[in-house]
Parts: sequence; structure tokens; C-alpha cells
Amino acid sequence: MKLTGETQEVARAELQALYAAVRDEERRGRLAALLAEVDEGAVEDAAALAEVLELGLQSGRIRGLYGPEAEAETLRLYRRLPAGQELGAAARGVSEALTALEGRVLEKVTVQATGPAAHTVTIAADGLELQVRLDRSGARIATVAL
Repeated sequence: MKLTGETQEVARAELQALYAAVRDEERRGRLAALLAEVDEGAVEDAAALAEVLELGLQSGRIRGLYGPEAEAETLRLYRRLPAGQELGAAARGVSEALTALEGRVLEKVTVQATGPAAHTVTIAADGLELQVRLDRSGARIATVAL
């Protein structure tokens, strides 16, 4: 994965901050290796980069420190990484399943908190009920009932 410009700068800054906070020597070694890749502008360990970017994006740190434009650029980068592509594919799968409800009379929509940062959305229409699970792993169809 090639990094340039603002995304490279944000990734470098986030890695440096994480490196400074981590005390485990093995983890520090992995972060140092990733930082060297970022400095060279080509990252091989996409999973490690995704983990660092997720932390900065979910916490609001990237937006707070670098602004909305940097956040948008970082999100674009994240979506190109395998972890981001998986989340996008899962969302498209849920959207595709929800098309089964098009044209039906909506009977019920509920949202239930199922855990920290986890919710289930239940949608019932003309005898068809779908439950969509939303959590840090993304969106997915939990159940389909006729």
C-alpha cells in the first residue's frame, strides 16, 4: 500500500504517538517496523496499519488533531485496506438483503442495544422480518424470518 501526502503524515504521527505510549517491547518493535514502512511510503503490513488507523478514527483523535479533511483522507485510505474493504463488502451485503423489503408495507422498526458499541435493528414489513447487527465488526444480517 502506497502512502503519500497527508495520509502518510497522519499515519506517521499516529504511529509515533502509539509508539510513545506502548511499553511492551515486542509491540514497540512491530510499531517501529511499521513506522519505517510509512516513512518509506510503502506499507506491507496492511493489517497493522488498519489497526492504527481504526484507533485514531474511532476515538476521534484524527479529526480532533488534524481536522476533517485529514479524517476524510484517512477514511479513504482505510477503505482501500483489506479491513476497510471487508467492512464495505459487509455493508453492501446488508443493503442487498434489505432490498427484499422494498415495496412492502413497513410494520415495525426497532433498535436494541446488545452490548458496548453493538446494536440490533429489527425491520418488519409484510410478514418479512430482518435483523441487522451493527457493531465494531461492521453491519451484517443476523436473522431473516418469514
